[in-house]
Amino acid sequence: MHRTLFSTPVVNTLLRALSLSYLKLAGWKVEGTLPDNARKSVLIAAPHTSNWDLPYTLMVGFALHLNLYWMGKASLFGPPFGALMRWLGGIAVDRSKANNLVAASAQALREADGPLQLVVPPEGTRGRTRQWKTGFYFIALEAKVPIVLAYMDYERKVAGLGPLFTPTGDIERDMEEVKRFYAGIKGRNADQFDAQ
Repeated sequence: MHRTLFSTPVVNTLLRALSLSYLKLAGWKVEGTLPDNARKSVLIAAPHTSNWDLPYTLMVGFALHLNLYWMGKASLFGPPFGALMRWLGGIAVDRSKANNLVAASAQALREADGPLQLVVPPEGTRGRTRQWKTGFYFIALEAKVPIVLAYMDYERKVAGLGPLFTPTGDIERDMEEVKRFYAGIKGRNADQFDAQ
């Protein structure tokens, strides 16, 4: 995987200190720790309802000593900000083309030399959506890594890592269980998120 702000020496130490200070000043609480068996994992990024989710996710990632990579729409990665987005941990996703994103993501997780947490928003967009996309589930299933139920509750100003979830292959039952965890969590634009 490419170098990011999480793997850039000195910069990552400074950004971690800044992140912790900002979150504290802004009244946010960060909860949870990443278990050793989730050093390689898929993190659900939910709810995803605002552009603010990315900077907060990066700050929480620093607070929790994570090595985050995240998926974003390909248009974010064009000039002049493409290199910056990749350095922030971004991986471009072209939604207009049928591609083998699940297999490629699973392979990257399996082959990573060290810890790697792939952040995937199940809604696939900041806008209101009725159906969660299942890419995060199949990436974890194929890579044989756990799913971390990560969250950002703007109402309570609490963000962090919830329980680990191991996909069983029974997607309907598994998705019900995952969505149950997110039922009471409020995004920045709460009316755009529905864990049902």
